[in-house]
Amino acid sequence: MKKMDLQKIQEFISTQTPETRIYLGCDSERIKIDGVWYADYVLAIVVHINGNNGCKLFGEVHRERVWDQKPGKPAMRLMTEVYKVSELYLKLADVLEGREVEVHLDINPDEQYGSSCVISQAVGYIKGTCNVIPFVKPEAFAASYAADRFKSLAA
Repeated sequence: MKKMDLQKIQEFISTQTPETRIYLGCDSERIKIDGVWYADYVLAIVVHINGNNGCKLFGEVHRERVWDQKPGKPAMRLMTEVYKVSELYLKLADVLEGREVEVHLDINPDEQYGSSCVISQAVGYIKGTCNVIPFVKPEAFAASYAADRFKSLAA
């Protein structure tokens, strides 16, 4: 699985102008291997250079066992996405300071979707650990699109 080199990412971000915007997101995809459920977690960092000059995508993919018993209510897997993007934010905090930073969660607040089961916990966790208000679907492109695209690029 693909791993990020945080030092290189920190160096890249630190050489960018203060107008550069950073978007962090995480997505996961359940897969069954030999009758056991796993999830591929994909972390994505979108560095929007100068806020208007294109972007650079960094990311990583890794696989973990999924312990959710109800596929329609994937609380544990979704909260793992939240924990992972929060941890990434904290690891990059020094180079993120003074920049516009958004945390994107691949969670839909609409109750007709299974991911809505963790909306309150997820938003509260990001507010508490990162001190930012996270974006959720449909505004969470770093989680919903960039992380998803990174997995196909890393394959």
